[in-house]
Amino acid sequence: MSTSKAKAKQPLSDQEIQQAYSRFQNDLQTLAGKIGELEQEAEEHTLVLSTLDEALAEEPDRKCFRLIGGVLVERTVKDVVPALQTNRDGIKKVITTLTEQIKSKEQEFETFKREHNIRVIHKA
Repeated sequence: MSTSKAKAKQPLSDQEIQQAYSRFQNDLQTLAGKIGELEQEAEEHTLVLSTLDEALAEEPDRKCFRLIGGVLVERTVKDVVPALQTNRDGIKKVITTLTEQIKSKEQEFETFKREHNIRVIHKA
């Protein structure tokens, strides 16, 4: 344990700082991409649910098809709607978790930049 504390106190080399900076940027981009993907998927679930809500009100036993793990299965609207709602709610929870992670990572990144006196220069 004493060696890890000693390493933490040693200043990082310029190359290590650059690598850490790049790693932070990549992590933030990855998280943002994943959040975007999941938001699109949640929106698709919402669109399908709005369409199926009409069918649920008029014909709950109407057959519909659902793709599960690459296999198309036949179900009724009343069976599919609750599963889709559960999936959408789960996706929204994951989005919330990832949003918290990205905020935390951004704060970490800002602290890192302050500690190492990093200023981004924008070229026109």
